[in-house]
Amino acid sequence: MKTEAEKRAERLAKALRANLGRRKSQSRGRDAVSSESRVIADADAKMPQDDAE
Repeated sequence: MKTEAEKRAERLAKALRANLGRRKSQSRGRDAVSSESRVIADADAKMPQDDAE
């Protein structure tokens, strides 16, 4: 039998793991958007400018 303290510690550990998973997922999502916008910005920077007069 587990004591109430052990049950609570297990619940907290499970909640912390779930929270960490969500935070990692959010971070990966932000990183993907950031890298995508960097690629677009790099492509825009490499485009020749029109110097038509």
